[in-house]
Amino acid sequence: MKQTFDYIIVGAGSAGCVLADRLSESGEHSVLLLEAGGSDNNILIRMPTALSYPMNMPKFAWQFESDPEPGLDGRQLHCPRGKVLGGGSSINGMVYVRGHACDFEQWEQQGAKGWSYANCLPYFKRAEHWSDSSSQSQDGPNSPNSPNSPNVKYRGSQGPVGTNNGNGMSLNPLYQAFIDAGQEAGYPKTADYNGYQQEGFGPMHMTVDGGVRASTSRAYLDRARERSNLALRTGVLTRRILLNSGKAEGIEFESSGALYQAFARREVILSAGSIGSPHLLQLSGIGPSDVLLNAGVELEHELPGVGENLQDHLEVYFQYRCDKPITLNSKLGLISKGLIGTRWILFKSGLGATNHFESCGFIRSRAGLKWPNIQYHFLPAAMRYDGRAAFNGHGFQVHVGPNKPESRGRVWIESPDPKIPPRILFNYISTEQDVQDWRDTIRLTREILNQPALDEFRGEEIQPGASVQSDEEIDAWVRANVESAYHPSCSCRMGDKDDPMAVVDPECRVRGIEHLRVVDSSIFPTITNGNLNAPTIMVAERAADLILGKTPEVASDAEFWVDPEWESRQRPEPATRPLANH
Repeated sequence: MKQTFDYIIVGAGSAGCVLADRLSESGEHSVLLLEAGGSDNNILIRMPTALSYPMNMPKFAWQFESDPEPGLDGRQLHCPRGKVLGGGSSINGMVYVRGHACDFEQWEQQGAKGWSYANCLPYFKRAEHWSDSSSQSQDGPNSPNSPNSPNVKYRGSQGPVGTNNGNGMSLNPLYQAFIDAGQEAGYPKTADYNGYQQEGFGPMHMTVDGGVRASTSRAYLDRARERSNLALRTGVLTRRILLNSGKAEGIEFESSGALYQAFARREVILSAGSIGSPHLLQLSGIGPSDVLLNAGVELEHELPGVGENLQDHLEVYFQYRCDKPITLNSKLGLISKGLIGTRWILFKSGLGATNHFESCGFIRSRAGLKWPNIQYHFLPAAMRYDGRAAFNGHGFQVHVGPNKPESRGRVWIESPDPKIPPRILFNYISTEQDVQDWRDTIRLTREILNQPALDEFRGEEIQPGASVQSDEEIDAWVRANVESAYHPSCSCRMGDKDDPMAVVDPECRVRGIEHLRVVDSSIFPTITNGNLNAPTIMVAERAADLILGKTPEVASDAEFWVDPEWESRQRPEPATRPLANH
């Protein structure tokens, strides 16, 4: 079978669904979208509270594992990647974080010309329709009532992805207590961390629309599938890019045991993610020559950066017992889960309609950092990584970790067989600064959680535990307990023509190969300060304009906040209650 399309997109994930919609929107172009997984029409995907299930199910996610990590006592970390329509946006925690404005200034400084915050903000806005559930008006440039209202300068109202700031923290008093504790520790409050000011504590935003997960499949692909010029093939294994004299001509894929080839008149676009895209490039003979030689793959084009520069976020669960019986630990039984599920099925409301991350924080760990490098997700429960109770009784926890690691890893193949997973080594916590950042994270977190706002709730520290105090004790506990936050990125990084390790140029075109682009989180030059779904969608929105040759959106003139004394202080105000041994 030989079929020809204008565009072929590999991967129907956070980026691929956006591209499939935008490239087919005018009706002028035929588009083929290839996806290894199947339908996302499943209650475990659609119901926000069920978020812990899909990423651990082989039906919905590639169950990759890292190599033994030297910085983590040789532990192998789980690295699930979306294998379903919507990709990562169908299996993630639905946390909506664009990243700090300075992340995108950093991108441009590292050679991604045209990807500054002013250039990116219009595409963040284009992607979303924002719903603010807050009933409290606040002063300052971040106020909903000010001329710099996030609804005007920073937030979109007409886009396909439903975003909101949760349930106004009405579900549990611990959400507000956590924000208050952050302020008592001397950090600012922010009404919209995706707007004027990221730094500080406030309500957390989520990709939930009408009580249902707002994946890119639901937001973009559902409407695109109604068009006759979009062809979708699911359950396929993409084997290689068809190359001819330095040009991408199409894709070879396998479906139900048979081989097929599809050809592209205009372009082939890889949106297979930070593991899948470098994997497919290397299988096709594009990448570091030594990797391809060792794997038995003929070199088509040497590109040493393919699979390099891999970055990820790590996190730990910092847990306390709760002295009041108000946490989600009482909702983990079968009867409670049944009631929550029934209400969600009938009304799309209640605890089934939230990811439970209703408050958060972004702070800097030391003076001299211009923008935050530590992120908090607060959860009014003490749970294990598998979603079960951590202990008998009630508790609460924060998921916390440094967001701007220095450590760099890699993805590489050892076989020409596309069914054999690539090897992955993140090289976590491999620099002195990364070690120090974790020490700071544990101590600053303990200080925040010991503020007066949490006094009436806080019981014993479960983990790390009060005995973990010295540098050596913290280092050992982190190595043994840290887990991936599931944000692999940067493995096909974007850069200028003089950067030998850049894989794509600022228009997402693969260097040295015509008619081939990569559009997903693998092209980030540096990992952003937050969860990756929002910037991945933004990248795809902007890339769609580049691919179609459209005039880019007008650059924004929106300002953003940076602590004016960031060079000399770690936080704007001194802590209310300094912690012993800190």
